[in-house]
Amino acid sequence: MAKEEQQETANRPDNTAFTQQRLPAWQPMLSAGIVIPGIVKIGLAFIGIGVALFITTRSIQVLEIDYTGVETDSACYKLMLFNCFLQGPVFFYYGLSNFFQNQRRYGISKDDNQLSGDVAYFKSSSENCYPYRKDADNISIVPCGALPNSMFNDTFKLFQVINESKIEVPFDGKGIAWWTDYSIKYRNPSVTPLKDAFDGTVKPINWPKPAYELDPTDPSNNGFINQDFLVWMRRAALPDFRKLYRRITQGNYSRGLPVGNYSLNITYNYPVISFDGKKKVVISNVSWMGGKNQFLGLAYLVTGSMCIVMSVVMLIVYAKFKFPEED
Repeated sequence: MAKEEQQETANRPDNTAFTQQRLPAWQPMLSAGIVIPGIVKIGLAFIGIGVALFITTRSIQVLEIDYTGVETDSACYKLMLFNCFLQGPVFFYYGLSNFFQNQRRYGISKDDNQLSGDVAYFKSSSENCYPYRKDADNISIVPCGALPNSMFNDTFKLFQVINESKIEVPFDGKGIAWWTDYSIKYRNPSVTPLKDAFDGTVKPINWPKPAYELDPTDPSNNGFINQDFLVWMRRAALPDFRKLYRRITQGNYSRGLPVGNYSLNITYNYPVISFDGKKKVVISNVSWMGGKNQFLGLAYLVTGSMCIVMSVVMLIVYAKFKFPEED
């Protein structure tokens, strides 16, 4: 008996205000006079934010050009007319439709050890890369997997047409990928020259050139840390998506694209007809809230309007069925 009492005493919490739940507490006494005006204020705040977002997103200029129907392996040209000044900075995107980068099996079809620069996995890659693990001659593919193999490889050049002469608009491809991808997640092998690290391996089947030739003139943009490669490896969540290709922030176009005629030179490499896909280019500027997206503004407007409506309903119910204060 004494042992049981001693055990209960040992397990008993300390006699403090915190452990015995004697701390002073504050519990709000909600009433109609507090709740209804509070919901009205929240609704008005949401409507104000929604109007600001909606007006801002409508001021963003977007030009989309679909170029799906061009013959494969052909250089094509698209003529454009900018009727108004496109305020800078201007962003140039490529877009794909009906391409499911979010498919689970496709998403894991890569070797993270290879992409982190570990040459030990160049010839013993992950089974997840199958069927893009080795080529028909049983030689290891680097980088392996369906995700790297399907990298987008169309190229674009934009020209301003003035008096029948073409002036190339400079593209800036630096810093278009996520910093974490460029600086942490993906690394090149610590082998000099980089080409030697790929001895005894072959390029992905659908690539026109190996990884060490993606940008041989700039070591900080070559191999697995190539900006275009990193942008592609950051998978999209939806089947219709666009990815950043270049920024227009240099030279005479740093403030934007002036009114005039433009010619877009597209080198058509990437096939989409086989899976009923579509390709497009998007030229757009941005605002403090990002790219053009009306959904966020409309969501705030709808939520704010619902708050106002609910506050009116609550006011009517309170006025009709008001209870004495003591109840």
